Amino acid sequence: MDKKNIEQTLVLIKPDALKNSLTGYILSQLSEFHTGLRFAGTKIVHVGKMLAEEHYAEHRGKVFFPSLLEYIMGALHYPDQPEKHRVIAIVYQGPDAVKKIRDIVGPTNPHAAREQKPGCIRALGTVVPIKDTEGNVIGERMDNLIHASANDSDAEREIKLWFKPNDIPPFMHSYSTEASRDFYFFRENKLCTKEEPGSRCFIVPGETAWKSDLETLRLQQQGAPASNSFESVVAKYLINEKPQTT
Repeated sequence: MDKKNIEQTLVLIKPDALKNSLTGYILSQLSEFHTGLRFAGTKIVHVGKMLAEEHYAEHRGKVFFPSLLEYIMGALHYPDQPEKHRVIAIVYQGPDAVKKIRDIVGPTNPHAAREQKPGCIRALGTVVPIKDTEGNVIGERMDNLIHASANDSDAEREIKLWFKPNDIPPFMHSYSTEASRDFYFFRENKLCTKEEPGSRCFIVPGETAWKSDLETLRLQQQGAPASNSFESVVAKYLINEKPQTT
């Protein structure tokens, strides 16, 4: 298949969109009728802290980072309803997928979206001031309803962060996969290749994984630097897993 025809992008319908019952509207705007794009994968995700931190890794250290994590994890819009802490994650596929989705979504800042592109999805969002413990405004957070990958590189990183290969039909894979030869376990934010007390197995021999993820794990074993973090590999395997209790 022509590589152009399998270009993919990640979309997240965020907690504020779910709370305001905008899911149907957003999906209609992003439908194949409007975009010519097809679903390649979709899931409802309870977003854990590891996944949130990896998704927004570029914002680590910024004043709004903690609030951003609470936002995508659903804690801000559903503080007393953990059962509603979720987002809808979607992979769209087709020619110019990134650009087509970004055009419909609109500018990141909802104020700018209303001025520059009235009628786009993010024009329905809002900007929330962030205050310190004394009530002083120290920054702002964009409650902009939806995430869409900014470019092809971001799309690959984000899709591999949120989706395992078997979440996407094999003939719709845009990225290389490989069958694991080893067991991989996760324990206290560390990689283990043998089962240990309190460890969780996230890949078994024969399981199909993203080739780049297995390369990261092998480098991690060797103590060598990798282009991706260990957490970015593990996060997807813990999606919707009930946290262990001691």
